[in-house]
Amino acid sequence: MKKENQMIAVCGLDCKDCDIREATNNPKIAQEIADWFKKERNTELKIADIHCLGCRGDRARHWSADCWILQCCVDKKGLEFCYQCNDFPCDKLNEWSKQNQRYGKALERLKRMQ
Repeated sequence: MKKENQMIAVCGLDCKDCDIREATNNPKIAQEIADWFKKERNTELKIADIHCLGCRGDRARHWSADCWILQCCVDKKGLEFCYQCNDFPCDKLNEWSKQNQRYGKALERLKRMQ
């Protein structure tokens, strides 16, 4: 893997810009995320559970170890990035990318990496 891609998630998100990754070492950001989840999704989160060491880190401590993209790309197909898949970009990834601007940028990043 190229050094410049080490902080790019399997799905193309840039880990350097991720609030959840920052929350790992910043209780203020972690509290803001917990507050957002409570307000927007009516979900209680413990600050200690808001952490991420990246897709290539310890999956037991990954923010979303059950992420469908990780399961498909890494677990099922043994790839480092979605763009390496023969089905890239699949319908499910295209739909995911429409959810918000960050996801859209992530898909575009993967296309450039291809």
